[in-house]
Order: sequence, then C-alpha cells, then structure tokens
Amino acid sequence: MTTTLAPALAPVRPTTIGVANLIRSEWTKLRSLRSTYWTAVAAVIAAIGITTIGAIEYVQHFSPDQLEGFDAANFSVQGLYLSQIALGALGVMTITGEYATGMIRTTLTAVPQRRVLIAIKGLVYLIAIFVLSEVMSFASFGVGQAILHRKHAGVSLSDPNVLRVVFGVGLYLTGVGLLAFGLGALVRRTAGALAAFFGVLFLPSALIDLLPSSWHQVALKFAPVNAGTQIANTHRVDHMLGPWQGLGIFTLYGVVIVLGALFVVGRRDA
Repeated sequence: MTTTLAPALAPVRPTTIGVANLIRSEWTKLRSLRSTYWTAVAAVIAAIGITTIGAIEYVQHFSPDQLEGFDAANFSVQGLYLSQIALGALGVMTITGEYATGMIRTTLTAVPQRRVLIAIKGLVYLIAIFVLSEVMSFASFGVGQAILHRKHAGVSLSDPNVLRVVFGVGLYLTGVGLLAFGLGALVRRTAGALAAFFGVLFLPSALIDLLPSSWHQVALKFAPVNAGTQIANTHRVDHMLGPWQGLGIFTLYGVVIVLGALFVVGRRDA
C-alpha cells in the first residue's frame, strides 16, 4: 500500500497581505484603542480651552495700547503648544503599545516585511494626526477670533500670513507626531520613548544657554521647537529662521529619526 506524502511535504506559502488591507488593519488598531480617544480629547481640550481662557482674559483687561505688536493669529493657536504633548504621547504609544503587549510578534508573523509594516503604521497615524491637528488649529483660531473681535483686536484668514499661521500650526503638530512615532519605533519602550521625545523636543533649548555666546545665537534658531514654531508667527522673528525654513528643519529631525528606526528594525529581534 502506497501512501502519498506530497501534500504533507508541500511548502506552506505565506499569505500575501495587500497594502490596502494593511492600511485598513492599522487604522482599525489605531481607532480601537482607548488611548487614541483619550489623547485626542485631551489635545482638543488643551487647544480650544487654553485659547478660550487666554482670549477672555485678554478682552477683560484690554487696553488699546496692547494692540501694538499683538499677533492675534499666534495668540489664537497658543493652546496647541500644550496639545503637542498629548499628540506626541499618542505617537509613541501607537508603536510601543504593540511591543509592550507582545502583539508585534503576531503582526510581524502576518507581515514579515518589517520596514513596510512600520512605514504603513506611521503613515496611518500621521494622516490621522494631520486631520485632527488642522481641525484643532482652525477651531482654536475661530474661537479665539470670535472673542478678540469684541474689542476689534481680531484678524481674519484673509489677512496677510494668517492662513499660513493657522494651516502651518497643523503641519507643525504633524511634525511633532512624526518625531514621536520615530522615537517610539526606535526605542520600542513607552517610558524610554516618552523620555526621549521630551528630551529631543525641549531639552536642546535649555542646553543652548550653556554654550559660548558666539555659538548661542546660531544654535538657538536650529533647536527643534524654536525652528518649528516659527510657522506660528505672523511676522518673522529677528535672528530666527523663516517660517517655512524652520518647519522644514523641524520636520527633518523627525524624518532622520524615522529613517534610523527603519534601518534598525530589520536588524534586531521583535
């Protein structure tokens, strides 16, 4: 009696997961996490709440002398500087959460192309953060201007450079998300990645004060936050980078870190 072993010995071919299915899977993961909603709510409250409180305070103590040098567009998006902390934390946890639970092993079994997986995961997160950031930026601007207009201190989107400020702040927050996600993919541990995120974002500005005076002015303009937030000013600040130059430099920091994460992800175990 002859037993056919061919079917049992036939090699098992891995299932091919298309890019569209992978994007759908990563979007499902992102929106199904409670942390996503909590951090998004925290970011929105910070963005609109701080702007509202600041604008009311400004109107209550208003005097015409305060209008000199007042940047109403920048003032209306000031709450977004706190929102960046929540969005950065979400960017870190988007990738480190899978490492913490061990789910990353299952994901990599289904998608062995590690660099493709990380790139798609980051892309889905950044698209979501871009949309959220722009909505928050325009909403904060609208609320702030509605209050400031009571004292005729507001501006409109048609005024010079105002649309650039409002739209650019959303881009800046997206750049913050890119930086955070890259550090999460590089460090892979939530606590360490968050520490690295805060260090990269805020520490250079403090350390620059320790540099010799001949280096201070040059280094200050290239510090991540100093460079990126120039997009939020209606008029260019003296001795600082231009708005788009600064945003480009800031984005480059995130791109370099993400490329570093993509480089090492295929060289170490999950």
